[in-house]
Amino acid sequence: MRIAITGSIATDHLMTFSGRFADSLVVEQLDKVSLSFLAQDLQIRRGGVAANIAFGMARLGQQPILVGAVGEDFDDYRSWLERHGVDCDSVHVSETQHTARFVCTTDDDMAQIATFYAGAMSEARDIELAPVAARVGDLDLVLIGANDPEGMLRHTTECRTRSIPFVADPSQQLAFADGPFIRQLIDGAAYLFTNEYEAHLTEQKTGWSAQEILDRVGTRVVTQGSKGAVIQRTGEPEIHVPVAGEVRRADPTGVGDAFRAGYLCGLSWGLAPMECAQVGSMLATYVIETVGTQEYHLTGADFLRRLEAAYGAATASAVRPHLRVR
Repeated sequence: MRIAITGSIATDHLMTFSGRFADSLVVEQLDKVSLSFLAQDLQIRRGGVAANIAFGMARLGQQPILVGAVGEDFDDYRSWLERHGVDCDSVHVSETQHTARFVCTTDDDMAQIATFYAGAMSEARDIELAPVAARVGDLDLVLIGANDPEGMLRHTTECRTRSIPFVADPSQQLAFADGPFIRQLIDGAAYLFTNEYEAHLTEQKTGWSAQEILDRVGTRVVTQGSKGAVIQRTGEPEIHVPVAGEVRRADPTGVGDAFRAGYLCGLSWGLAPMECAQVGSMLATYVIETVGTQEYHLTGADFLRRLEAAYGAATASAVRPHLRVR
């Protein structure tokens, strides 16, 4: 399957401050605040939901097509992604803005002061999918992840117009979007991905019941943290897939993106919905064991061993002929 992954591409600049922000705040002077904190540590991590998902798919042997907007500072990140098998030829490069950036400082209380710079991401609204499809020989599926809102809407509308099946994955944008906007993003999707909180938020903001949403999408996949994931399809029994046990818990950032990557790989391999979710859950486990969304290491033998231990020999046997770990 030729799968395009649209959404944010960003870098995360993460710093730690040995102390408490609260000790430097004067309540009576908050309207004149001017503060500087000496950071003890800086980690620069590759991120963005589209890049994370595409990276995960590529690690399992697929060649996803990354679609998003970046700045001219994207060269090193591009090299990393292409070296791991991601097709970056449809990434738009802004001539005036930098790649989106998240800058965050965390203190000893785990309080955070953060800034998100959207930058080039705002130009995602200028990207058309037709040239992408023409370049690769049509698209079988498009994931529409969190991105510039107008870009998300444009990609969704184009998928409907061109009859390209699409995955609605609005994630972080649900908090800022209103009901009409969300309805446009999910109506007619082949798949709708959310976590449990986002599922309730979608129902609340759209005014549609859980059943009404299910009637408007082909398959609804809801991740539930430590409880696993649920797959819902109209007229079919609900499928529950438990999580695969992790060796250690280091950082949950990017776990949902890895689940989506594994699930989409399963779709591309022609696996059943339960097996798709099991592959997604297994890949997500590698991410939670690692600090950084794209820093995990895996081998084919280890992935299959852990997959069999978590979900049985039948699932491992179904995956084995397709798995090509890079």
